[in-house]
Parts: sequence; C-alpha cells; structure tokens
Amino acid sequence: METLVRSVPERRPPVRSWLQPTLIALIVVAAFIGLYVGLQRDPQPHQVPIAVTAPDLPGDVRQALGDSVEVHPAADAAAARHAVERGDVTAALSADGPDRLRLEIAGADGTSTTSAVQTLVGAYANGAGLHVTTEDVVPLTRFDARGLAGFYIAFGVTLAGFVLASNALGLAGLLRLRHRFWLLGGASAAIGTVAAIIAGPILGAVPAPVVPLAFTLTLLAGAAAFTTKLLGTYLGPVGLPVATLLLLTLGNATSGAVIGADLLPAAARAVSALLPPGAAVRAISDLSYFGGAHATGPVITLALWAVLAALLVGLRPRLVRRTAAAA
Repeated sequence: METLVRSVPERRPPVRSWLQPTLIALIVVAAFIGLYVGLQRDPQPHQVPIAVTAPDLPGDVRQALGDSVEVHPAADAAAARHAVERGDVTAALSADGPDRLRLEIAGADGTSTTSAVQTLVGAYANGAGLHVTTEDVVPLTRFDARGLAGFYIAFGVTLAGFVLASNALGLAGLLRLRHRFWLLGGASAAIGTVAAIIAGPILGAVPAPVVPLAFTLTLLAGAAAFTTKLLGTYLGPVGLPVATLLLLTLGNATSGAVIGADLLPAAARAVSALLPPGAAVRAISDLSYFGGAHATGPVITLALWAVLAALLVGLRPRLVRRTAAAA
C-alpha cells in the first residue's frame, strides 16, 4: 500500500518580520554617520565666551566679531585670566602694548573651540593692524594631547551601561524587579569606578580626582542603563534601537567633546548639555582642569536621568496591573 505524502506549501514570513529590522538598521546607520560626520563638516562659532579688558576693546571686539563671540568685559588682565582658569570663559584678550594684543586660551576647552577663537581674534587683529601673542594657560595633560579622552570615556561608559541594561532586559523571567535594580545599580558603580581608575591613575589621561570622577561616571553608567531599561520595558524590542539613537548616537555626537558645544548648530547646542554623554563630558572636563567650579549642573543632570528612569521602570508593573484590572 502506497502512502502519498502531500507537500505542505511553505508559508511566507510576514513582511514585517524582515522589514522592521532592516529599517531600524538603516535608520541607525544614517543617523550615526549623518550626525558624527555632518556636525564636523562646517562648524561655526556661536557666542564663544571671551573675557576682554581695556576701556574700548570689548566694544570693538563685539562689533567686529558679532554673534561669534560673547564678550565678557573684565576689570584687568588678571581678572580675565582668572575667568579662563575657572572655566567661566574660553579665552581672555587684553592689550599688551600700543600695537599688540595678548590672547590667553584654555586648551582644555578643546582644540576645535580654541582654534576657532584664535582664528576669530587673528582676523580682528589683522583688520585693526595689531599683533597677537597667544598663551595656553589651561593646557591639556600630555597624555591627552588632542583632548578626546573625555569623549572616549563618555562613549565607553555609556556603551557599557547600554550593554548592561540590554542583558538585564532578558533576565525578567529569572530575577525579580528589585534584584534587577540592584544589578543595574551595583554594576553601574563598578563600571564608573573601573573607568575612572583606568583613565586617571593608570593612563593619566584625565587629571580629575578619582573619587569625584568615579561618582560622575557611575551616574553616567546608571543613566544609560536605566534609560535603556526604561525604553526596552515600555517600547519592547524597538526600545533598544531607540536607546542606541538617543544615547550612543545623538548623545555622544552632540556632547561637545569632538566639536566644541559653541561650534555646534543651534539644534545640537540645545540638547548637548541635557543628554547624559554631554553632561558627563562637561563634568569630566571641569573636574580635570577647572577645579570642579561648574560640575554641579552636569552631575545633577546625570542623577536626574538615572533616578527618573528608575522610577518609571518601577512604576511599570503597577501600570500593567491597573490596565489588567480595568479590562
């Protein structure tokens, strides 16, 4: 007796199963290249803070350079230099004789910003028939000659927090929510501490005190981890690509570490200090070179990201129960 085996036609997979990951990948690559390459194509200075001394010099510089600089009149050359050393301004310009100007810059503000200031002041001096002497009064450490250590640290810690949360999302069936919170918090502290020790005492690329630096990087790792966890919890599989775009792409590209924040387009400047990588870059630079004079704001920003994201993740089970009860 012969047995007839009928071939069952293979079902075609739904279009969404292959279209969605393809579109997500294309969006990520377009955003990554568009931001990282696009922002450095034609950086233009906007309101770069400069302390200027002498009675008539502030007005002359403001009139000549317009919105490219933000002129801060200073009582004398010592006050202007102090403003540079505190990180209040990027440069100080003062008269140094009848036909000479003295420009003091903070190299720690990054090569893109200081180069733009030197170009602007040089153009003003040429037009006025003056000579300029330049001195870097807050130079970068010798192990970070290009000023990119802050960018790489922020990127690495953000990436570590993202990877941590990505793995934690898969542990929902194994660990209770409070245990996942302990995991994210404890691992974030470990990430921040390890990053601070490697970048500071071991490599010497970041001269910030180790404890404040480790605390800052712990907050960055926590902000990245809990934000990724939040997006994955509420958005499902799409949450991870959204976190990639928000933190690793937009956040790091606009952080102000590669292209100074004062050289970014208006939209990028608006979000630069508000996203975790940008806040971390500012805190790292300030702790390293300016005595932490302006580190409080960025640290608070990082703490708000971590705490608010954690609170929203903690509220998720309650919202689910309410929805189920209402149904």
